[in-house]
Amino acid sequence: MVGLFYIYLPMSWQIPTQIEQDIIAGKAKYQTFQTGNGGQSILPVPPNSYAVIFGYDFSPAGGGYTVTNNQPAASQFVTTDNTISFFETQQISFFTGADFFPFIHHVDVRTTLTPFTIDASTPDNNQVTQYKRTQEVDNTPIARQVYITSNNDITITVGLINESRQITINPIPVTSRTPLGLTFGGAPQNLSTQTNYGPAANPLQFMQPSTKDYADFAFGLLPSNADGQAFATPDLLLGLADPNQYIIGFTGTQAIIERAGSQYYLCLHYALYNKTIPEQRG
Repeated sequence: MVGLFYIYLPMSWQIPTQIEQDIIAGKAKYQTFQTGNGGQSILPVPPNSYAVIFGYDFSPAGGGYTVTNNQPAASQFVTTDNTISFFETQQISFFTGADFFPFIHHVDVRTTLTPFTIDASTPDNNQVTQYKRTQEVDNTPIARQVYITSNNDITITVGLINESRQITINPIPVTSRTPLGLTFGGAPQNLSTQTNYGPAANPLQFMQPSTKDYADFAFGLLPSNADGQAFATPDLLLGLADPNQYIIGFTGTQAIIERAGSQYYLCLHYALYNKTIPEQRG
């Protein structure tokens, strides 16, 4: 007799208790919304209703193919191949018309080294071991718990980020919010205080430690397009790149473009309430 066993993997999100009770009581309806391929989608919310997104499953873009190069030694420091590095950082954001929620995921790139020998260009023709480096994106689904409420249609933006350009570094001064010893305030280190995400002409400028009371830190005037959150804005090269457009651009191969494994897929889990948002919610 063959025994059966089950492995239960922990989820990183679950239905909130109140929402689950509302679904059971018929006050709300459990729904899913799945999108993929192109980077722009809209979750429709009917009139006189509101949606509460409480979790999502994200299968990153970039699967279904490998990139292969050679490198001299197994211990050599080698960065991810340029054609695949775009897939290492992928952003999902939600815009409700009133609020904006960005989420950035780092995606693993698997690297395999396979040794092979070549004849060296020396008088005795000694053989030298080199390595074939194969890289592929790990598009294992990522689960995340969120809590996003909206009575408007929800705009969903998904893209790839290849660069976050460090613009300025400064020592953090001692202030009421950055005390000596407990924070970097007063420490003899230069920290990133401005990082640009997006097109060179008009990037989002991520400012640290905070855009609030920026003058307290004596870093000069707060620049245009400053934001206190790190997220990318659209640009195919320096900012947020549409996944499908990037795949089309660097492969030019219809077979890869049309392979479902190369595309991202995002499944939202939400509750739909057929009434307006109450003023008080638990």
